[in-house]
Amino acid sequence: MKVVAYSVKTFEKKFLAMANQKKHDITLISNALSLTTCRFAEGKEAVLVSTNDEVSAPIIDKLAEIGIKYIATRSTGTDHIDKEAAALRGIKLASVPAYSPASIAELAVALAMALNRHLIQADADSHHYNFKLDGLTGFTFSGKTVGIVGLGNTGKAAAAIFKGLGCYVLGFDIIKQDGLENIEQVSLNDLLAQSDVISLHLPLTPQSKHMINVSSIALMKDGVMLINTSRGALINTEDLPDALDRGKIGYLGIDVYEYEKPILSEDDHSNQIKDPLLIKLLTYPNVIVTPHQAFLTIEALQQIAQSTIENLGNWESSLKSSPIH
Repeated sequence: MKVVAYSVKTFEKKFLAMANQKKHDITLISNALSLTTCRFAEGKEAVLVSTNDEVSAPIIDKLAEIGIKYIATRSTGTDHIDKEAAALRGIKLASVPAYSPASIAELAVALAMALNRHLIQADADSHHYNFKLDGLTGFTFSGKTVGIVGLGNTGKAAAAIFKGLGCYVLGFDIIKQDGLENIEQVSLNDLLAQSDVISLHLPLTPQSKHMINVSSIALMKDGVMLINTSRGALINTEDLPDALDRGKIGYLGIDVYEYEKPILSEDDHSNQIKDPLLIKLLTYPNVIVTPHQAFLTIEALQQIAQSTIENLGNWESSLKSSPIH
């Protein structure tokens, strides 16, 4: 199958090559998918995209016009793809069902740990040969209540780690989950009100967008720790500075940012117009922002590449078995 892969980072290349084993003719490019870069898909059957590519209706129409039949995203989330537009144009879609939930869960816990023990500040001070302990007091996780919002594979993995630290774990999911022995499932409002730490692990949907907002923040404990390694728009970001200023949110760790796409799609940020809201968040000493790196482990990259190549193989097999090509 002839394929072009958009928004390919250097660290992805070897994993895609190892998984592909020359099964498919894949052209790897660093360019993000856009109306302008659609031309690179001419003569191809499928395109591979990343979560930061905007796969909108106009772009899907353009891809359909040049003969693209398949779009595979190298992610579990598919909120960046206009699925209705793809269906109208007869383009089939595929995603990565799951990849190393532990990788994402571990970063969520790492953010929580780093915020609690002020590791960023301590490291910066030490690099300036300042070894004072003032301002570095943390708390013990053991005995604290952690609320996990979203009880899929990643949420359950995060819950297990926090449980191992001695935390009491509350969980909320739109669909009540069976067989969760170490998680007390409660309503979202109860979780928000009782948790010392809240970690978000759910997809972005019309229902979940801005679920963390001025109203839901008001239900939280004063000084709550909020962690998001899922999708930036789960949080109404404009509501965060006031909550941080008032101490309602005492710690904020985000690996995802609501307006991250134009930021993450640029490799050279030296001349980029800076996002004022993000700049504001970065001024807080009790905020850690990382560049959507929760998936960035060897194990996850291997699984993403393998699943992506399997998706291409499944499509190719279906073409060969069809009596009409």
